[in-house]
Amino acid sequence: MPVPAFDPTTDVFEAIAEPRRRAIIQLLASEGEQGVGAIVSAIGSPQPAVSKQLAVLRDAGVVAVRRRGRERLYRLEAEGLRSVHEWAGMFERLWTHKADRIARRAEATHRRSAAQPRSQQQSKEEQTG
Repeated sequence: MPVPAFDPTTDVFEAIAEPRRRAIIQLLASEGEQGVGAIVSAIGSPQPAVSKQLAVLRDAGVVAVRRRGRERLYRLEAEGLRSVHEWAGMFERLWTHKADRIARRAEATHRRSAAQPRSQQQSKEEQTG
């Protein structure tokens, strides 16, 4: 099966690969619609760099922009991240399996230590302490 070609200017995976763009996404997700000035202040990058990152995110369909007077307001378009969510979701069973395995080990360790007589637990603590 051939690997589909991607356009780096519109591919959402390429768009979220850059840390400043992820910071913008997180900001918009947590704070809602923001003007460029607020984004610049929040992520600490110069305005031209932020505008460039916003253009990449907009082209990938991750953010949308609207004008309010002379100001441009950006908001997150969660639908644009759907392909990332679906792709990462393929690995959920692996994460869940690993978390379940860790929980089972912790419970087994807890049961073993609870089953030991108190004198054995104190003796072990004295040896390691």
